Amino acid sequence: MSAPFRFPRFFVTTPSPCPYLPGKTERKVFTELSGQHAAELNDALGRIGFRRSQGVAYRPSCADCSACVSVRVIAGEFQPSATQRKMLRRHANLEVTACKPWTTEEQYELLRRYLHERHPGGGMADMDESDFSDMVEQSPVKTYVVEYREPSTNGRPGKLVGACLTDQQADGLSMIYSFFEPDDPGRHGLGTYIILDHITRAARAGLPYVYLGYWVEDAKRMAYKAKFRPLERLGPDGWRRFDPEQKELALGR
Repeated sequence: MSAPFRFPRFFVTTPSPCPYLPGKTERKVFTELSGQHAAELNDALGRIGFRRSQGVAYRPSCADCSACVSVRVIAGEFQPSATQRKMLRRHANLEVTACKPWTTEEQYELLRRYLHERHPGGGMADMDESDFSDMVEQSPVKTYVVEYREPSTNGRPGKLVGACLTDQQADGLSMIYSFFEPDDPGRHGLGTYIILDHITRAARAGLPYVYLGYWVEDAKRMAYKAKFRPLERLGPDGWRRFDPEQKELALGR
């Protein structure tokens, strides 16, 4: 890291209820991303487990819990499972476009349907159009909205069925937030497909990783992240490969 951002100022949030583990509280450490070196700072912080939200980089800093683990897929070595290959075939006709980070009414309406069906009581449930615009457009780094559409007809774009806010970092793609059509029986597995598409795109671009954010072993809503392998987790000794299905056994004396 070069001198202009060697010592960013960090702050800590007040404790609040954990959204993943009942009875736990969460606390985050964060810093501002601004100025001409924002992208470099974001890259450096991303490699040590930070995530971006608008002009802020943050990571968990909980006093009595370390359940949130940063995970990333090794894109160049990824081999889809039989189920994942089925998803790739099912959605192969979708038209995918990496758009500039500007919001549209169509994106917002899709987000509302997704949140209503999948996360009705979540922290984003009350997000209005202004909040959505801030989430997408207030980015100091290289950011895209990757859109997934039904095939176009008569020169007209097809229906928007999925989208992902994605940062391009020096060493990979960071999936900030994805959402998709929640109740289309013909498009089952869209969330999986969006991740698979990002892994493919990263590998083709020569980017080694796809960052999936945080994985919590005991949180069912996080279980899907463990299906994309080889997977690395960030620990005290850096990034290491791991198999989420292999439990560590306590050894008796």
